[in-house]
Amino acid sequence: MQSVPSRRHVIADDIRNTISTGQIKAGECLPSEAQLASRYAVSTATLRSALSVLQGEGLVEKIHGKGNFVRYPLRRITYIGGACTPRTEPSFGSALRVSVRTTILRADSQLAGLLGVSSRSPLTEFFCLSHEGKSPHSLARIYVPCDLSPTGIPVESHCCKSIEAKLAELRPPLAEVRERVCARPPTQEEAATLRISPALAVLAITRVAADVTGRMVEAALLVLPGDRADAFFTTHHIANERTSGR
Repeated sequence: MQSVPSRRHVIADDIRNTISTGQIKAGECLPSEAQLASRYAVSTATLRSALSVLQGEGLVEKIHGKGNFVRYPLRRITYIGGACTPRTEPSFGSALRVSVRTTILRADSQLAGLLGVSSRSPLTEFFCLSHEGKSPHSLARIYVPCDLSPTGIPVESHCCKSIEAKLAELRPPLAEVRERVCARPPTQEEAATLRISPALAVLAITRVAADVTGRMVEAALLVLPGDRADAFFTTHHIANERTSGR
């Protein structure tokens, strides 16, 4: 027996069709939730459930205090790992706008463990939020010991490379980078910052870097929305030289 589509999926299908046929274009605001609930003769809760389906697909984003907007087509994020300077890049090659907020704080237990410092040690946090147009793209929190904190970090940049170059000014060359990758639900703060559905999984990357002396000099916590992120890692195998009796 064929199941009957739920009301929320019927509504989501209709709104999706309205968008795909160009009746509402990318960047435009949908009618208010009250108007849509009235149009479909459903409760606000059912209407919001239908919108959450479209938000989970990356088709619609909700901007607090402004409404629900049709998203522009998402560009993929390619995270390149396994090197001393891994970075997040849009695969289509267009530059992102990166805003940076710098804060001095004390290490909590997680950061103390990652950086090998005592709890409450002073750290500098660089909160980096990238945007593509007006839409948030990804976020990263980078932590370094205060004695390695560079000055002159731009408040806004068109790429991450200038920020990486600044971070490298006061430290010896990196010798090792360790990365842990997992998929998880976003926190409430992450969902609001990235304007994604709380039901959408994110790719969470924890990266720590040590210099040639063995000191942990950087810890980075990256959050990439799962609807647009790929991670690539390359392993180079060195063949053992065979000894022969010749």
